[in-house]
Amino acid sequence: MGNRLEADATAGVESWTLSVERCVVRACVAFLIAWSVFSVQAVHAGPTKTILVLGDSLSQGIGLAPGEAYPMLLAKKLRAAGLNFQVTNASAAGGTTEGGLERLPAHLKRKIDIFILELGINDAFRGVPVDQIQNNLQQIIDKAKARNPSVRVVIAGMQLPNHATDDYVSAFGKLFADLAAKNGAALVPYLLQSVAGDPSLNLSDGIHPNAAGQKVLAETVWHVLEPVAREVSKVSSRAAQTTRDPTQFR
Repeated sequence: MGNRLEADATAGVESWTLSVERCVVRACVAFLIAWSVFSVQAVHAGPTKTILVLGDSLSQGIGLAPGEAYPMLLAKKLRAAGLNFQVTNASAAGGTTEGGLERLPAHLKRKIDIFILELGINDAFRGVPVDQIQNNLQQIIDKAKARNPSVRVVIAGMQLPNHATDDYVSAFGKLFADLAAKNGAALVPYLLQSVAGDPSLNLSDGIHPNAAGQKVLAETVWHVLEPVAREVSKVSSRAAQTTRDPTQFR
């Protein structure tokens, strides 16, 4: 009788020990799976990248809530695409290229990964010589690159209304493509494509996009921005993997 009780007790202890061991193994496996998933997500997301938008009232979203302007709509698209970017909209109503030069330094105190430049139309409305507009825009790009050598530039092109097909209108329309080619920048050929002249997409002034128009602007810019953002994000992820192997415990 005593031997049987002793045998039963021994079997019970062995069974309990086996159960504990199984629980420990399962817990370790679950932890390793969770850690690997976290590591992959961390490497995929990488550190937060920054996008600076320097523009005028078109990018500011004059007459609208800040979240309705296309730069903030781009921020939503980036998040939905799994791209880890923070967007700063440094646009101002009435902004000119000269004013952009003055405002830019305050925004260069932090690293910029993508720079969206949308200025020049207000200069043209004031009759500023095209060469001067282009020179000011080049200086803005140069300053941004001087502080951020690896920054990717996206230029939002503009066009004057076709009131007259004179040399000034033609030269202004070409300067953005010339700047993009010179600086290796991505180009949005015409920011107001499909929006300009459509009453349903503009405010009562007939010039500035309404909320629906800003959504179209966001789509127009997104077609150019998305591949740039993915490339920047991919480079960041590779750098993070090279700097640190997330599978190693430290």
